Amino acid sequence: LSLLAHKLGKDISLDEGNELRKVLTKKGTGKETAVKEKLYGKFIDGCTEKGISRKDGDDLWKTMEFFSGYGFNLSHAVCYSILSYQCAFLLHYYPSEWACAFLAKEPEDRKETAIALVKRAGFKIRKLDINLSSTEWEVDPNDNNTLIQPLSSIKGLGDTAIAEIMKARPFKTIEELLFNEKISYSKFNKRALDALTRSDALRSLMDERFTGGKHFWSAVVVDRPKTLKKLKENIELYKPEGEFSDEEKIEHITQLTGAYPINLVMTDDVMDKLAKKDIEPLGKQSEDEDGERQFGARLVWFIPRSKEIKTTKNGKPYWIITATDSSNMLTEVKCWGIRETDVIHMNRPYLAQITVDSFGNSIRSFKEGIKLLA
Repeated sequence: LSLLAHKLGKDISLDEGNELRKVLTKKGTGKETAVKEKLYGKFIDGCTEKGISRKDGDDLWKTMEFFSGYGFNLSHAVCYSILSYQCAFLLHYYPSEWACAFLAKEPEDRKETAIALVKRAGFKIRKLDINLSSTEWEVDPNDNNTLIQPLSSIKGLGDTAIAEIMKARPFKTIEELLFNEKISYSKFNKRALDALTRSDALRSLMDERFTGGKHFWSAVVVDRPKTLKKLKENIELYKPEGEFSDEEKIEHITQLTGAYPINLVMTDDVMDKLAKKDIEPLGKQSEDEDGERQFGARLVWFIPRSKEIKTTKNGKPYWIITATDSSNMLTEVKCWGIRETDVIHMNRPYLAQITVDSFGNSIRSFKEGIKLLA
């Protein structure tokens, strides 16, 4: 850009050309308007002196402005092309290992989306297990299409706590985890124990003495026992608590691991029946032969995760539902025609007639366009 302005403009120095490049590529400097106005006239005058019409000169200026929105130098382009080639090569020849590396490097705020992409690529995610999960994402030795989620993916479980677990495992009973001479409990503290329990990574240590996950959690974590005697007392004291509700399990696992436990909401049998009837999950976008998203109406299924109440300019209420499905992707749906009596349940499967247009996904009539699946 700077060299082009210098070559074509009238008396535009290289420094001025570089200044133009900066204001075009780095918005928000506070002086871009003044610089552009000053140099635009010199650029057009230079173009006309060189036999380029004012219209063509103006079009060229607009092209430079447009290009600056996503333009970078050749060295950047070469680096990106090499990285793209390497990733494509590894994904093609070592798909499982590539998926593990991808999940390991994605930041926490994008982990749920990353897991969704990997699942959509055909991989399964094995449940967390204190005796099987390691410090990194790994390929299941018995199934190349199954990935083992690491302990390091649990929010609230730090590296020092994981190191204590790794040096002392395997654990056959909860007692071996709670009262172990190899473990430093200043490093493996109550917070780490809580994260392990609510993420369901200790399910293999829950024996017949416990009536469910909430009973186990209360006896082992909430009222953290320091002795075997206290553990036995807790087991009797909290026995009536039983299991966590499905809602609690879903929130715990999703918040702590980034993986939505769809098996708690829908069975594989139900999903297979929907697939046989060509009813796709909401997150699967319909595309034409050219890969363009298809607009129009389609029947889909989804699971609402959250609801936001909005109001139109005319004062009529509508909802924006954020939903998930078997792809683990989060997708927004606008629901119109909302009445005061209308209700939508979170973490329950729904069948809906969705209209897809340039504004996204919509349910035109909530009363007639959506149905709760049994």
